[in-house]
Amino acid sequence: MTRALVVLIVAIAWPAVAAEEDGLSSILKRVEQRYNRARTIQVSFEQSYTAPGRARTTERGELYLRKPGRMRWDYTQPAGKLFLSDGKHIYFYSPSTNRAEKSKLKESEDLRAPLAFLLGKLDFSRDFDRYQYEKSGANTIVTAFPKNNRLPYTKVRFTVTPDYQISHLIVTGQDGSLNEFRFGLERINVLLKDSFFRFELPPGAQFVDATLTEGR
Repeated sequence: MTRALVVLIVAIAWPAVAAEEDGLSSILKRVEQRYNRARTIQVSFEQSYTAPGRARTTERGELYLRKPGRMRWDYTQPAGKLFLSDGKHIYFYSPSTNRAEKSKLKESEDLRAPLAFLLGKLDFSRDFDRYQYEKSGANTIVTAFPKNNRLPYTKVRFTVTPDYQISHLIVTGQDGSLNEFRFGLERINVLLKDSFFRFELPPGAQFVDATLTEGR
């Protein structure tokens, strides 16, 4: 192949590559705008968790997000299970053990924690430094790799709809586990009071405050 032919091929191919990169950049920017403009979000979810050597589990419920930093996962399957963030701490309650635990949000290794990126000022370039993407019909599937390799996850794969909603999310943990979320019936800017994100210990439940030992 002559040098002139190589130059010609590169010249033809480069605009297509640049256009693809511009397309992804535009999509991510529109997703940022959608969620940064929202003060609150309510959405139904289905969560599936798969860990190496363990059977897959599937749970369902309703997710509520309120800026800054608040989230509440109300589970209907299993009923009564709760995962809550007040912006500083995480509270997790399991009805099967009747036990609640408090931990710091920024030190949590729970794979629901990555969704906290929706609670602040969403900025993909701040949190991720490398992307892969593909089209699936009208949707775009993006795989994002975090800048910090000390986080509890190694990549986040999410599906963006034509109206720039995140409808499907897969978080891959450092241990190879997969936490998968499917979202539907999204509502933006619903009324969610501060008290809704205040944890109340169920009667008779055991309470463990892990913040007393974290960081030691």
